[in-house]
This record gives sequence, C-alpha cells and structure tokens, in this order.
Amino acid sequence: MSGLPSLRAVLLMALGVLVVTAVAGGVVVLMGDDLVRTAQEPVRRPITRAVPEAAPRLDQLVPTTAPVKDFGQGGPGVTVTPPRVLAIAPATVSRRTRLALGALKHVQKAAVVDAGAVKVAGTSLNLLAVDPADFRSWTPQPVADQPAVWSALARGELVTEAGTARKYGMILGAMYQVDGGPRLRVAASATLGLAGVDGLVSVEVGRSLGFAKGVAVLLHGKPGTIGEAGVRRLLGKGAQVVVLDAASRTQRQQPQQQQQQQQPVTVGRPTSYLDLYKAAATRCPGLSWTVLAAIGQVESSHGRNNGPSSAGALGPMQFMPATWKHYGVDGDGDGKADIWSPYDAVPGAANYLCANGAGKGGAKLRKSIWFYNHSWDYVDKVMSIAEAYARTYA
Repeated sequence: MSGLPSLRAVLLMALGVLVVTAVAGGVVVLMGDDLVRTAQEPVRRPITRAVPEAAPRLDQLVPTTAPVKDFGQGGPGVTVTPPRVLAIAPATVSRRTRLALGALKHVQKAAVVDAGAVKVAGTSLNLLAVDPADFRSWTPQPVADQPAVWSALARGELVTEAGTARKYGMILGAMYQVDGGPRLRVAASATLGLAGVDGLVSVEVGRSLGFAKGVAVLLHGKPGTIGEAGVRRLLGKGAQVVVLDAASRTQRQQPQQQQQQQQPVTVGRPTSYLDLYKAAATRCPGLSWTVLAAIGQVESSHGRNNGPSSAGALGPMQFMPATWKHYGVDGDGDGKADIWSPYDAVPGAANYLCANGAGKGGAKLRKSIWFYNHSWDYVDKVMSIAEAYARTYA
C-alpha cells in the first residue's frame, strides 16, 4: 500500500486521494470444489465431557486472551452528521477560512483534519488522521455505534475502508509494515462513506508519518444542498472537491435510506465468543457464524476443553496440526498463528471451511463440515446445534 509519493509532498498527491476507487473483491479465493483432500485423516471423536444443565450464553463467554478496553457504545449519545462534501486544500486551512466554510449557505457543520498517505509493499493507502472522539459523528451510524473502531484508533491502530480491505485482501488483526515507517495493526474495517479515503489513523500516528496538517475538509448539511463553487472559491486554486451525496442530488434519497445501505462493521479481537464467531464468519462470505459456533461447541465447548484429543487434535477448534499448518491464521495480530488461541483458531476454522466450499451453502456446506471431521453423524450434529443457535440469538 503506498501513499502520497512523498509525505512532504502530500498536497501534490491530493488528486490521487480523491480518485481512488474502492473495488469490492473477495477476501477468500476458492480454488475449486473439495479443495482439501484429507481422506487419510482419522475420524476424530469429540472429547467426552459432561453436559452442563444450562450452558452459558455465547455473549457471556470471554476468550482467554484479555480483552481490550473499549470506547462506550454509540447509541443516542452520538448524533451522526455525515459529510456531504470532502475537499483537499492545497495548504493548511486557516481558522479564518474554516469559519468562512462554516458560514457557506446550507453548511451546518465543518471539520478540518490532517491527511496523507503511506506505502505498504508498494501499494498506496490514502488516510485521514483524526481524533476518535471528535470524528466519530462524521461516520455512518453503524460505524459511530461500534466502540471497537474508536478504541482501535485510540490505541494507534489502523481502521480501513471495507472496500480497501477486500480489494487488497487485508486481514483483520494482522500487522503491516509501512515503507520507511512503523508497523500498523489493522484492527477494524468499516464502510466510511469517504470517496478516495482508504482508512483512518489517530492524529498522533498521522504526525509520526508526516501527514499534511489541516488540509482535508468535511462539510455537513442537508443532502444535496451544499454547492461546490463556494468551497472551491474559499480553498483556492488547486483545491480538489468531491461531492459525497451525489445520489441525493439526483434522487433525493433520505439519510435513513442511505444508512440502510451501509455495510456492517467488522472488527478484530472481539470480547465474547459470540462476537468472535460473528467476526470470523465474515472471512467466508455465505458462511453463517452459527456453524462456527456449533463446531466450537462440539469440539471444545467454546474453549473449555482444548485437548489434546485421542487423535491428537489441539485447541478450541480441535485442529489436527497438519491441517493447521496450511489453514491456521494470526487472527489477533500478535505475530503468530497459535492453534491454542481462540482469536486464531476460530478464524482459522472459517478459513478451512471456506476452502472446502462452505460459503456456497447447501450440500457444499455439509461436505465442508464433513471435511472438518469425517463423519456424517458429526455433520448432522453440527447443523442441529447451528439451527438452535440461530433460534436462540435471532
């Protein structure tokens, strides 16, 4: 990922920031039917355990790794003011200009933030550097309501645009080395609604990367009302202006309708098994989180009996070591794929299931579960528990 060709020359790359188009792509590539041939593996019998009278709810089970401290929930306390216009100025926007922007007809709120870009492995990412508390209201309601997004920024981590994460196959929880800079952990992805912006970092991280101070302008008002001409006049020659609510100007869509089109937020390091299963399932489009939860219940009762099993399977999702070698992932970005860690094992299970066609549903889903443990009785049991979870957590 790369950025403004030179952090010192970020203003010269403003055009590049504004023409980046997020191309939606699949995170998981299926390389064919029944990709994994594991017929030689023995049928693994789940570890025998006593069944408790009342199993704890998934949203009350905390993975063994200590959870991070989150911002509070958004809810009614955060009134979103989605940006209608995004502009990049050729120089730092002065206080006087900012006041003038706020006084433009139909402008109800104005904000100025730092902007710049980074390169990771030669690929460009155009970023805004923001204060989490101040910027929260500028994002769609589903994003504003998600505390993990803002906690990630406060920790100095990267929040990517969902389309960018899909396009480049970025893995939540993974660390990415900035060319000539620090390593950044991708802690969350979300649909930010900012054309040409690939992600967010904190003000402090932006300063350490040499971002241009106060060059990105966001303006809020009623949909389809803020004129471009006034913005261009105030920011001067060379300013780049992008209308973010173009659809509203032609179709007069209401903000509520626009918010309904937003994609769900995906975050790393969930603080409950319920959220962990849901987040991991997003790695495999079409796979229900309930299937992962059912496997987790059958295999280890959600990490409460991690083995080894009699067949040598290990960890909360009971992987055979040879299978884990090919399909294990580093889900929490600690630098290793740990078969014993739920943050790695659950997304690893999603990865393995997806490679065998789980996202296609129907018979393909059942066959992928069979690959997980070569027993049709096992498949029936997993599907039955998954249906029960779907009813319980509907």
